[in-house]
Amino acid sequence: MRFVIQRVTEANVKVEGTTIGQIEKGFVVFIGVSDDDTKEIADKMTKKMLGLRIFEDENGKTNLDLKTVDGQLLLISQFTLYADCKKGNRPSFIKAGAPQHAQMLYQYIIESCKQEIAAVEQGSFGADMKVSLINDGPFTIVLDSAEIM
Repeated sequence: MRFVIQRVTEANVKVEGTTIGQIEKGFVVFIGVSDDDTKEIADKMTKKMLGLRIFEDENGKTNLDLKTVDGQLLLISQFTLYADCKKGNRPSFIKAGAPQHAQMLYQYIIESCKQEIAAVEQGSFGADMKVSLINDGPFTIVLDSAEIM
């Protein structure tokens, strides 16, 4: 499982010109799922993401987590995080999870986050989405379950 986490001051996602998710201060999280991923891996990834202390405290140090700053979440499914670009110029996506499996884990992550964070918005699984965000910092973190497990 892979998460690309961007600390933002605001963000939104649109499908066919209609805004379906919008947040202010918080994280936009792009989520990639492989066939090897499980709910246990999702739990560990979610816990790690929610625990990241990447918001500034009163001294300007990145020392506060999302919940402490009353931050919001925008969760976007993105199978392209499993692009394999080793051969040629056209990426292969065979390492991405099968749609049914990926969607199940994506929804599981959304529900898990809703238990911890008051404002959780989401994209539309499998849709052609337009994501707009203002990256705060810029601050981007990549979490890969292969590296944190």
